[in-house]
Amino acid sequence: MANSPQAKKRARQNEVRRKHNAGLRSRARTYIKKVESKIATGSYEDARAAFLQAEPVLDSVVNKGIFKKNKVARQKSRLSTKIKALKEA
Repeated sequence: MANSPQAKKRARQNEVRRKHNAGLRSRARTYIKKVESKIATGSYEDARAAFLQAEPVLDSVVNKGIFKKNKVARQKSRLSTKIKALKEA
């Protein structure tokens, strides 16, 4: 347990930041799920539109340090590959 005033303040700040980061993380995951659900329906146009909406959200969470750069790059690449497969099919 935090005893000094400084440690108590750090504990309060960490809790606020944890909640804020959890919201950002959840938002990013929701956008990924939206794209995946559009891919599952088989509609190229809908999937592409959802991906274009998700891209800036994913990039912003990288800039805020919520996800690592390579993780988001990998997710975007995989989603993009799936969307391109819809167009060819």
